[in-house]
Amino acid sequence: MKKLILLILAFTVLGCFKTSKNKFEKQSFGIVIHGGAGTILKKNMTKEKEKEYRQALSKAIRIGYDVLKNGGSSKDAVEKTINYMEDSPLFNAGKGGVLTSEGTIELDASFMDGKTLNAGAVSGVKKVKNPISAAIKVMEESPHVMLSGQGADIFSQIHNLEIVDQDYFITERRINGLKRVQNAEKLKGVYKTQNDRSFLENQRYGTVGCVTLDKYGNLAAGTSTGGMTNKKWNRVGDAPIIGAGTYANNLTCAISATGWGEFFIRAVVAHDISAIMEYKGLSIQKAAYEVIHNKVGALGGNGGIIGIDNNGNIAMEMNTSGMYRAHMNQEGKLDVKIYKDE
Repeated sequence: MKKLILLILAFTVLGCFKTSKNKFEKQSFGIVIHGGAGTILKKNMTKEKEKEYRQALSKAIRIGYDVLKNGGSSKDAVEKTINYMEDSPLFNAGKGGVLTSEGTIELDASFMDGKTLNAGAVSGVKKVKNPISAAIKVMEESPHVMLSGQGADIFSQIHNLEIVDQDYFITERRINGLKRVQNAEKLKGVYKTQNDRSFLENQRYGTVGCVTLDKYGNLAAGTSTGGMTNKKWNRVGDAPIIGAGTYANNLTCAISATGWGEFFIRAVVAHDISAIMEYKGLSIQKAAYEVIHNKVGALGGNGGIIGIDNNGNIAMEMNTSGMYRAHMNQEGKLDVKIYKDE
């Protein structure tokens, strides 16, 4: 009889443990990434280059997906995914970031946790190998939200993040891009060909971003960039600004933006999408459309966003001809797109 009672108690405790665990673990999770928006036309893309971008997006998103699938946090999924994209010379973030007017690197990044509304950001860093990790470290290890320039580099070094020389970041592609932009600047906006116009317009953009929903219902968003080619006077765009380029709130959604930063700052894009969802009750897709087309577009700005809401619904909205982007849902279905009409 005593053994029977003990057996019943054991099953009861086990049942309570399972109920408790399931109470906090949702089965719905997902991840969305972007590698920048702009004038991305199929006629200007070689098959080899298109394949390279699609493969890089696929590899990046699978890193974050595996974190989420194995019960990892939305924060870790964002950080590890963006780390991969920062390490790829294909994207304007980390290694391969675009150059300033002086031929140097100034990198920006931000992160936001949807559960706590805690956030961290860095701007104008020159030595941190992975700026998104620095942004997260600012959130976790400092009383501040944003650090900039030399101070952000020193903070990162103190907290044992990997520090590299400027040469690590600079690629031949970005050197040539800077020269092309500076030559066009001398011509005062007179473009020789339509291809030149498209190339120069694209130099305003270029960002990587990731938004995630983990199994525990927590949202997170991160964005990292090299900024604008030929930027001067320590210019800062929307990427490191919480509410403009990055925002996450478990009540609504997680957003990462990419585009002409000055307009995304003025429209407070990432937060505005969340606010419209919260106050108007719109879906993430409708809210994103309203902000990108009716607000940013009306101001004369171009770009796009990726987003995921607290139920796993997603948005990948843009008013440009393309945006490097990918999505994976809880079943592991992968969707990789580049052009707007895909």
